[in-house]
Amino acid sequence: MKCPYCGYTESKVVDSRSTEDNASIRRRRECQECSKRYTTYEKIETVPILVIKKNMSREYFDKSKIVNGLIKACQKRTVSRSQIEDIADEVEKKINNEMLTEVKSEYIGELIMESLKNIDEISYVRFASVYRQFKDVNTFMEEIKRLIESK
Repeated sequence: MKCPYCGYTESKVVDSRSTEDNASIRRRRECQECSKRYTTYEKIETVPILVIKKNMSREYFDKSKIVNGLIKACQKRTVSRSQIEDIADEVEKKINNEMLTEVKSEYIGELIMESLKNIDEISYVRFASVYRQFKDVNTFMEEIKRLIESK
């Protein structure tokens, strides 16, 4: 770390603590040359993830879109907000753990449905009906049959 006062590259850490949101670490440093103190922040560098949509356009991954879609699917059901947040966190973590920089929206949808199926079947069917763009009652019934057969 380069001293902002004299440019010397050697310093010692005097104090280190997490920030309030636990997203980074605040470090007080002392320059080994001029003895002046300064503060640095250390945080994890994240690689932005691009989502490839069905029309092949790309946009940045946004976890809030997953949460909003799940809230609509789980409306008037017994699924709690924390369960919805957990699903969104799980999907984001899985994508990050796979070190993907681009991911298809279909893959994200499948991850969501896999988690939602285990929590609430009605919410699962609601989400699937929008995600898979059911055209008529027959496709709706086919999905319900698949759900029953998977038990």
